Amino acid sequence: MILLDTSALVDTVTGARRSAAAVRAAIERGERLALATLVMYEWLRGPRSSQELADQEALLPREAALPFGTAEAARAAELYGKLRAARSRQIDIAIAACALCWEAKLWTLHVADFRDIPGLAVSRPFRDEL
Repeated sequence: MILLDTSALVDTVTGARRSAAAVRAAIERGERLALATLVMYEWLRGPRSSQELADQEALLPREAALPFGTAEAARAAELYGKLRAARSRQIDIAIAACALCWEAKLWTLHVADFRDIPGLAVSRPFRDEL
């Protein structure tokens, strides 16, 4: 499974859509793509056009978002106690905890924000340097 971080979702369905080809390729390979409810929260609070929302729903419907439940909360709290600058990274840590609990690879445009999280498989959806 591949969990998309908010940055990867934004890059897939808005603007130049640089991550769209990688997402399509992953789907064609039979990968399961998912969003955490925390990502859905970050996505929906931003300024989104009706077309962007429709594209997101077609690709990854909000009803299919994976929940931030008690296991994810406990894992996030554990990570929070071990990581540097945790207070300023609370949502990123919680999203990482979701990926760890679900044994998913995390796709993000901000790989450096997650590099210190033990056991997390993290990469960009595409290889180009930003």
